[in-house]
Amino acid sequence: MQELILRENIEHLGRRGDIVKVAGGYARNYLLPRKLALPVTAANRRQVERERALAEQREAEERQTAQALADRVAAVECEIARRVGDQDTLYGSVTNADIAEYLAAQALDIDKRQVQLEEPIKQLGEYTVPVRIHRDVVASVRVRVVREGDDAVASE
Repeated sequence: MQELILRENIEHLGRRGDIVKVAGGYARNYLLPRKLALPVTAANRRQVERERALAEQREAEERQTAQALADRVAAVECEIARRVGDQDTLYGSVTNADIAEYLAAQALDIDKRQVQLEEPIKQLGEYTVPVRIHRDVVASVRVRVVREGDDAVASE
């Protein structure tokens, strides 16, 4: 086992600045060559603390920007029209890409991977879909799936 100071947040291992014990091979072959961690020394601790302060400031700014975007996303009501068959079953489905495309048309820069749709929507109705804007910021967008051609119903 080897002790290292993390320079980046690593999922399932730790956050920036944490001192972790990892297997020697993992440290030698992955973390150290990619500069994701440093050996534990006094100089490295000071360096990581400086980096952490700068990163926290940058992170706060990113979180603030993400929160503003999340507020805009939450205000949008996404309406997607699809053809339907018997028992209001959709031909095809509404996917995270469809929702991201609708949000992009509303001038919201959201990637389809940020839309956290567990499985495609296959029924008419109203759904609440989480959108992960940032690691700590999640917005909910209301998605209404309506019958294609029902413009009179959609405008009410």
